[in-house]
Amino acid sequence: MKSRNVALVTGSSSGIGFETALQLARSGFNTYASMRNLEKSKNITEIANRENLPLQVVQLDVNNDRSVKEAIGRIEQEQERLDVLVNNAGYVLLGPIEQLSIKEFKEQFETNFFGVIRIIKEVLPIMRRQRGGTIVNISSSAGRIGLPLNSPYVASKFALEGLSESIAYEVEQFGIRVVIIEPGFIRTNLINSGTSPKKALDPKSPYFSLMQKVENHFKSMMENVSSSSPPEEVAKVILQAVRSENPELRYTVGTTIIQARMNMPDREFRKMIMQNFSM
Repeated sequence: MKSRNVALVTGSSSGIGFETALQLARSGFNTYASMRNLEKSKNITEIANRENLPLQVVQLDVNNDRSVKEAIGRIEQEQERLDVLVNNAGYVLLGPIEQLSIKEFKEQFETNFFGVIRIIKEVLPIMRRQRGGTIVNISSSAGRIGLPLNSPYVASKFALEGLSESIAYEVEQFGIRVVIIEPGFIRTNLINSGTSPKKALDPKSPYFSLMQKVENHFKSMMENVSSSSPPEEVAKVILQAVRSENPELRYTVGTTIIQARMNMPDREFRKMIMQNFSM
């Protein structure tokens, strides 16, 4: 007998994806924890085996059409359905626009934005046929707020927010819900595993001082327990959303500055950001 609660989580090797895949499996979802590099699957596989969870790892590179088709095709063949999709795969590209190449911008969008589109396009026919499903897109507080030296990442998340809000209208007629999750500062390896242009890391760069200030600010926020939240907190909110009969379009999680942005004039908010980053 096939499960009636099947979930796919991308970017499950660590952080939010890792905790979400485990949370869904522990809650009875037949969960496929996907990742580009299966060599990083040891930790989640050991936990799943130890707890006897309905979780299996599947190789999936969101930047590769064939990889996406094969992974989702396998899930459809094995389960004949897919109830929950969590688009979590992504990374941070940090640096000044002047010293970032067009290629680097395109690579950021390829993973954070086009990778999501690639997955959704493959999943929608399945959810449409079964007349239901939930698509969860992991955005960020940076999906609604600009931050210094974050233009590629922020732009990709702004685009993801617009995409999510738009397609929610299209798929509602088929019983498919779209949810946007906006984490604030979450204690993950996202910043440390991010990339920066070599030019900006050169002490001779005109942006070197700003790079140091921004990197130090992010590291300080991640290390400050009162200013950041564990990825498990995001996973709990995702579970709440997918279990809900009428989920909200957006959920903010953890320490976030979105509320401040909504309540403050542009000039005051910009001043606050500059003070926070010691600019």
